[in-house]
Amino acid sequence: MKCLLFITFCCLANGAMAGSKSVSGAKSIDNELLTMSIEELMKIEVTSASRRSQKLSEVSSAIFVITQDDIRRSGATSIPEALRMAPGVEVARLGTDKWAISVRGFNGRFANKLQVLMDGRSVYTPLFSGVIWSQQDTFMEDIERIEVIRGPGATVWGANAVNGVINIITKKAADTQGTLLTGGGGSFERGFVGVRYGGKLNEETPFRVYAKAFSRDPMHSLSGVSVRDDWQSARAGFRLDHSRGIDQLTVQGDVFINSIGDSLLQPALTAPFTRLDIADAKEKGGNIRLRWDRNFSDKSSIMLQTYYDRVHNQLAPWTKYAESFDVDFQHRLPLFTHHDVTWGINYRLYNNKVPETELTTFTPQQKTNHNISAFVRDEITLLPDQLRLSLGTRIDHNDFTGLEVQPSGRLMWTPNEQNSLWISVSRAVRIPSRGENDVTIAGRVMQSFPGMPTLPIPIMMVVQGSNRFDSEKLIAYELGYRHQFASNASIDIAGFFNDYSQLRDFRFGQITQGVGIHPHLVLPIFFGNQASAHSYGVEASIDWRPYEKWRLQGSYSYLNIHMNSSAEFKQLDSTSGGADKANPHQQFSLRSNYDFSERLQLNLWLRYVSGLTFYHIPNYVTMDAKLAWKPINNTEVFVVGQNLLSQHHQESQSDFIPSIPTRIPRGIYAGIEWRF
Repeated sequence: MKCLLFITFCCLANGAMAGSKSVSGAKSIDNELLTMSIEELMKIEVTSASRRSQKLSEVSSAIFVITQDDIRRSGATSIPEALRMAPGVEVARLGTDKWAISVRGFNGRFANKLQVLMDGRSVYTPLFSGVIWSQQDTFMEDIERIEVIRGPGATVWGANAVNGVINIITKKAADTQGTLLTGGGGSFERGFVGVRYGGKLNEETPFRVYAKAFSRDPMHSLSGVSVRDDWQSARAGFRLDHSRGIDQLTVQGDVFINSIGDSLLQPALTAPFTRLDIADAKEKGGNIRLRWDRNFSDKSSIMLQTYYDRVHNQLAPWTKYAESFDVDFQHRLPLFTHHDVTWGINYRLYNNKVPETELTTFTPQQKTNHNISAFVRDEITLLPDQLRLSLGTRIDHNDFTGLEVQPSGRLMWTPNEQNSLWISVSRAVRIPSRGENDVTIAGRVMQSFPGMPTLPIPIMMVVQGSNRFDSEKLIAYELGYRHQFASNASIDIAGFFNDYSQLRDFRFGQITQGVGIHPHLVLPIFFGNQASAHSYGVEASIDWRPYEKWRLQGSYSYLNIHMNSSAEFKQLDSTSGGADKANPHQQFSLRSNYDFSERLQLNLWLRYVSGLTFYHIPNYVTMDAKLAWKPINNTEVFVVGQNLLSQHHQESQSDFIPSIPTRIPRGIYAGIEWRF
């Protein structure tokens, strides 16, 4: 494979150099960010930190922006793969369609302390508190940027924005005019195709439509056996923007269908007390979003957004359907001379039905939950252009724990254009999920416990939900510094200390006699809130352009978590008892983007992730590479190599749903893209 990549590189390089003189005036595709200075990049505007447009250098949060140019150059084929670029974000692939993604620890397949948004609409599901990443997809070329906030965002985005917020923001319809076709395939990325067309109903109403499909190979177990989790997906969508005067209206929607396989290790009451089930699941769903903005001035605006989302067979083989409806209103206005006030209200309905299975029961099967919240945030100018204080709070009411209050205070000091220093104190909560209240799950079957003799009949552990389970709570202290060395170099550093209380843990109940053909005992395990933790760490990112055609981007993250729990059973999942050992202590990333000419680009991405002692997974180093060649205007041919430094490696392991551990393979794929 490495030889093939090298030969391809040489052939493309020779062809590109030969034709470079005749096309020297042509512009490369989506290459505007490489021509921008670091100073200009620091002035990119973001919206997720305060729900209003701000320059990146003026945000009093640990924020990182992944641009469309970053995504294109990385060769990432999914949103989770692109998120590896952000410091402090832990991305571990568990299978072809499964990822564990978190910020600042507590990672797992069902990581529950990260709020994820698509164009401002939450895709965090209250069914189990987390994100189903196989469903969070779009046409990758339509993503304008991904804003990653490390640290609490609860004052702005509400409950569950505990350790961070990720907002995937797509391009406006006016920025996607014309036709784009792309396709290709290779190893692992078996085949993919996408098409997008953008036009105008009139000068005030641009639109776009897209469709995409892909097929990905199954992964293999640690012993080299296929786990049959091959993945086929098809998705289509549209966006329409209408502008008239001070009003902007957006209508956007998507539909998708996934065909996903899996190999599950299910408990059994006869030796060897597990059985292998091969699952073949179908997921399908869709959403529609309507947003209205009215901008009175640079500091005065109103926004109203509503969306509806419905998914069938959401968490195979559990959910029959799940649907959510959301209404969000926001008003920004200047107050007196030095106050910039933003306030808003939000209502969310979540309805789902989970039929009973052999191993899982939700009581009741169908349930509707409601959440209503209001927030206010005031940015106070203490010294013009130098010192700003941001104070705010959000009040949430949910069906599980009632009223929750989540305040924050942030201070930003910018003595000059080259330096900025910020500090913050925030409170955030993670409210219980329906699973933690209503579920009964048949879990592991054992014949003995450590230190005890073998029992005459097996014991089945049964996880039991409880309506006494309370919210998990966090008080976070953060400090950040940004410095621009010159027009071609900058650094961004953030440190934090997180104090968690009432974290989830597990308690044993009283052993009872089981019912069924096979004699067994039942040991109930109940969710509790007796654990606590504190974590601390530092994250840094450096952006340097040695010269015009070469850009280097590096990041480093350090994390340390100390858990305190007297729970009897700490090994049930990585997000509670094993949180201190199921997250990498250190991560390092280095990206190199080099333009040999306006026709030829070489992009390299080196990553290091330290090991996970909870799963006995060693550290790993890997590298991705993308070579892109533009033989003629509006056409790009590319070759991408992923995980090139080894044949395969393991990144993490599934929690709760006991899937077979898999290894991530090396892959090479090629493709072509036309724009006209």
